Amino acid sequence: MALLLFKQILSLFLIMACGFLIVRLRLLKSSDSRMLSVLSIYLIVPCVIVKAFQIELTEQVRNGFLLAVVAAVGAHICLLFISFVLKRLLGLDAVERASVIYSNAGNLVIPLVTAILGDEWVIYSSAFICVQQIFMWTHGQMILSGQRGVNWKKLFLNVNVISIALGLAFMLLHVRLPDILYSSVSALAGTIGPVSMIMLGMLLAEVDLKRIVRNGRVYLVTAFRLIVTPLIMLCLIKISGLAGAVPQGRTILYVSFLAMMTPAATMVTQLSQLNENRPDFASSVNVMTTLLCVVTMPLLTKAFMSWI
Repeated sequence: MALLLFKQILSLFLIMACGFLIVRLRLLKSSDSRMLSVLSIYLIVPCVIVKAFQIELTEQVRNGFLLAVVAAVGAHICLLFISFVLKRLLGLDAVERASVIYSNAGNLVIPLVTAILGDEWVIYSSAFICVQQIFMWTHGQMILSGQRGVNWKKLFLNVNVISIALGLAFMLLHVRLPDILYSSVSALAGTIGPVSMIMLGMLLAEVDLKRIVRNGRVYLVTAFRLIVTPLIMLCLIKISGLAGAVPQGRTILYVSFLAMMTPAATMVTQLSQLNENRPDFASSVNVMTTLLCVVTMPLLTKAFMSWI
């Protein structure tokens, strides 16, 4: 599994290199990646989520989905506690804490789960995304903006949350999309990997890597995002015994664990830009964690398969 994951990540990174070269050859500008970002957020990811819920609601699927939700909620609560401790011990600011807590679960995990395990497992990654969106637009928005209170409008009008609610409704009511519409949704969903990686490659093309590698705090946050917190989560999964709670519980928890060990969320950078709260540093952490995850994710996968 670790070797398969490594190959899939390398495949995605080769696609990312194409986006990098397009900008380096001056065919496009790095800022043009915004179009791909909009396509991904507002069109492709919703299609992926809706397609994931187009399965028969069996007892096994229902119990597995509930397990994935419990794992996601538990993981975020633990991450909030860890970030609080890090704030006290190491003086991590809001951007650093948000980068440790929130992972790039949407853009990276869905194509990886699809390639490694198959379409039928995407529903469990959708559970993690749903929980993360709620935490991101409540806790994440508050600490990055420095304001108290939750923007419920942004939460409930978030396109990913709407897509998950719609997908859940379809699954619970046994609604199946017409063949023509399903084919269109499926075709769009299949582009999430290439589009996301081309977008990241275009962004990386104009990043000052020398400035990033000279910032010691970037390494600190990267270590906690990619290594320390996933290992803590792995120990908690082992101790909890949840892997045996439902049939195929081990694989379901691996999907959740895969979401936990991905790079820092792109959304943290976007919210930092919106709130003028150290967007350069947030971008640096995103770049560093994206580059290094090709090593850490396969190793952590091997640890998961060995211990759980």
